[in-house]
Amino acid sequence: MSIAQTIQDAWNKQSKWLIVLRPLSWLYQFGFSVNKLLFKKGFKNVYTAPIPVMIIGNITVGGSGKTPLLIQLVKYLQANQVRVGVISRGYGGNGPFPAFVTLDSVPDTVGDEPCLIVQSTDVPMVVGSNRQESIELLLKQHELDLIISDDGLQHWALDRQIEWIVLDNNRGLGNQKLLPEGYLREPVSRLAQGTVIEHAHAPKSALNMHLEVAEPYLLNPFFDQSETFDPKQDYYAVVGIGFPKRFYTTLESMGVDQFQCHEFPDHYDYEIDDLQFEDTNPIITTEKDAVKLLPLLKKHPNFNREIWVVPVEAVLSDECYQVLNQQLTQLGIDLIQGY
Repeated sequence: MSIAQTIQDAWNKQSKWLIVLRPLSWLYQFGFSVNKLLFKKGFKNVYTAPIPVMIIGNITVGGSGKTPLLIQLVKYLQANQVRVGVISRGYGGNGPFPAFVTLDSVPDTVGDEPCLIVQSTDVPMVVGSNRQESIELLLKQHELDLIISDDGLQHWALDRQIEWIVLDNNRGLGNQKLLPEGYLREPVSRLAQGTVIEHAHAPKSALNMHLEVAEPYLLNPFFDQSETFDPKQDYYAVVGIGFPKRFYTTLESMGVDQFQCHEFPDHYDYEIDDLQFEDTNPIITTEKDAVKLLPLLKKHPNFNREIWVVPVEAVLSDECYQVLNQQLTQLGIDLIQGY
């Protein structure tokens, strides 16, 4: 097991030995605070885009439900004739950057989450670590009303008019310590500075979301697609996401209670050997993993193990849409019908 995976497991378990990393957390906080201050005082340049920018991010490392939320918001804005584009760092992609993400893009080039976003929405999207270059390339070819930044909450070089912070109460804030003692990118006090969307099935806040599961589908391109999903089958749960426990809870809610967990690091680059097991039991995985597994299956047409994908959709409270409409109206962006 890698050091990164060991630390991630310790975060999820809130292991007491993490206290030995506290000096590194102090160093991280010092560096982070100085960098933020340099931008705030004007010693470092902040780019302000010619149109409003909305950032959807979190203060934690790992999955929070941010990508399904972004996809749902893009669909909502498109339905209301708001011309929206998306930028992202393209984590896991090798570039060259900045790069447009298309329906034909592959994760090795632009990253797995950008592929999933565009496949789900067909939204204009550019990825790259330099957000200014990404926005300029996006606006060079598209006339837009709003840009949504996938993550980038801590990217102070980019000015923003709206910040939505996803707080996953299923995972919580762990030991509430900054990296690497805990999995917080910023102190808890940061939540007071943005619009917090609570991700929970039993939320306490009116601004909340949860993930709703749709019917699993067979990923294998060369298999009979009419085959139906059997929740009573034994599965290998193969996941490379930030918070695998959420996926296991989803499986149990679907009646899938016979599965062996096989976890990989977030944004993991799969090889065909990662999918080989002693028996012929099927694999079950997430949509984020599926965008990386599908090109692999196409390269290995003789791979004969079923891979089932569990799609999820973010369901937002009415209050989320009301707040979004108010925020956009204040920026001069009118929706044709509202919510």
